[in-house]
Amino acid sequence: MGRVQVSNKEEFPEMENSDFSDTQLIRHFRGVLVAVTTGDRENYDELVGYLHPSKKKLNPDEVALLVTTLKALSGTVAYIDPVHHESLLFAVSRISMWNFGTDVMDALLELIISLAASNGKYIDWCLEMLVKHFVPPFYLADSLKQENGIDKKNKVLSRVHSALKEIADLVPLAPLRLSPIVVQKMPSLFSNESEIVMYVENMLRLACGAIGEIVGSTMLPAVVDRMLELDVEIGWDGILLEDVKGIFEMELEEITEFADEDENFDMPPSELLNRKNLQGNVVVEKLDSLMVLTFLHLESCESSGRVALVFDILLTSFQRTVLNAYKSKFTQFVMFYACALDPEGCGVKFATALANMFVCDVNPPITRMSAVGYLASYMSRAKFLSAALVTSLLQSLVDWCHTYCKSHDFDMNPRAHQVFYSGCQAIMYTLCFRMRSLMDVPRLKLQLLNMSMEAIWKHKLCPLKVCLPTVVVEFLRQAKAAQLFMASESFLFNDMLESDLSKAFGGMDRLDMFFPFDPCLLKKSESYIRPHFVRWSNVRTTYDDDENDELSDCGSEVSDDDFVERNARDMIDDDMMVSVEHLDFNPDLNKMSITPKKSLKYGVETPLDRCVRMPARIRPSTSPESL
Repeated sequence: MGRVQVSNKEEFPEMENSDFSDTQLIRHFRGVLVAVTTGDRENYDELVGYLHPSKKKLNPDEVALLVTTLKALSGTVAYIDPVHHESLLFAVSRISMWNFGTDVMDALLELIISLAASNGKYIDWCLEMLVKHFVPPFYLADSLKQENGIDKKNKVLSRVHSALKEIADLVPLAPLRLSPIVVQKMPSLFSNESEIVMYVENMLRLACGAIGEIVGSTMLPAVVDRMLELDVEIGWDGILLEDVKGIFEMELEEITEFADEDENFDMPPSELLNRKNLQGNVVVEKLDSLMVLTFLHLESCESSGRVALVFDILLTSFQRTVLNAYKSKFTQFVMFYACALDPEGCGVKFATALANMFVCDVNPPITRMSAVGYLASYMSRAKFLSAALVTSLLQSLVDWCHTYCKSHDFDMNPRAHQVFYSGCQAIMYTLCFRMRSLMDVPRLKLQLLNMSMEAIWKHKLCPLKVCLPTVVVEFLRQAKAAQLFMASESFLFNDMLESDLSKAFGGMDRLDMFFPFDPCLLKKSESYIRPHFVRWSNVRTTYDDDENDELSDCGSEVSDDDFVERNARDMIDDDMMVSVEHLDFNPDLNKMSITPKKSLKYGVETPLDRCVRMPARIRPSTSPESL
């Protein structure tokens, strides 16, 4: 620091014409601080005044005085008392690095670090000071959009995170104190987008930084919880539901007006309109931005070999909050993307965890139903899951449902068997997407044919009459084309049609279930999900004839990299066959996006053809208890 000259005589008379060395200045400030304890506040109040500049824009001399005062205080931290020097600490807390250059930034951080290391009672105060700098004061937010804004942001935040690391080195317990402070200071749902996005950037930076091993288990779940809060704030009013008439008859020319230049035109008309309806919704835009930040964080973890560790944290968070949040629409795609980055590790672990939650009798019914709904949607939509894994999981679901049937040999009561019906619906929903690819592989076809499905569908519990009709009809249509059932086909089809259609699709007893990995409607987030996601419009069904297959091979129906275009045999390896005989399972279902193409195989449209036109999105149940 050298010798310091002070020339502002009017504002700082105590130090006018003074020429102090570092040691002399520190000694002088110590005396001032000690004098306060005896009632002498004259010099102390003047010292506090140095930290309370009278104007926002300081001249070079005033900046130099502020830097000198902060540096001198760093040498007197042992004499600072929270009771006698409260006004001094308050004055320091009002200084924002965002308002100054690097000299003031460094001097302020030196004082904060010295205080944190001097006495444990200042730890929380110092950490809060640093966390406060995660975002700029509101009146400076617009300035960050200017040319030098990014440079200012980098200078401030790099120093903040370095200071947090230094305090953690000096005070090993500091990171444990930091986590609750960061979560508590997190901007609310109603904060503007730039504020909450910048804050979350810093949270994720902490999670993957030097102290990430300690604070990481708190940061990512807190981010997910905030996204979930935003998610449930988004109403279904702007999203097209199954009872919207005529929407599927729109011509392509009418659809394109809603699409951006880079839009993916294989989206169903309803999805394009749904996305259009969500545009301009500030809550949607906040959620979309936070999800992209989280996706980038996961990519960083995958690059550094930490994705498995982070996934375990995510899975715990998912089970605690997202799983049973029946109004969640998009947050769950964080799990989907993490699995896509590591299919053989995280991808399999997620499916296995969902299966275990379903079969575990200790779990509440709603948890089990939620888990099997997630499992069915995940197996149907995840392009990266092997056919072997899907078949093994289906086998476990069928075995569980078959065992349930054998122990409940009496007439159906939908409300008493919700978990069972959820499992049945999960089987059918998955096969709507996967049946063709599984039947094309001899080994898997044999395994599928040997499953005890027919006994389940013909049981007195009558799952075909209770499960969601759009799922049941599509499943039976594909099962008939694939000759999945060796006997009593007519019973399965005719009985279902006569009873279900006459009862208005099951009435109040139907399972209006939730399939959480329906297409993501968030524009920025969807671009990350798209390469790993299976759309119904690209699924090759068992009733597609050779002419349709040829169209698909030409690219008019299915993109070249879609999972249904890949030879299913390429997805099978003897070593990849997964045995999940002893898994426990979990269900919950509520929405779906399947709109099967009109079959050319059957020629004339039948009642069955008419009822299998599945809407782009089925209305989610607003209350699982309605089941």
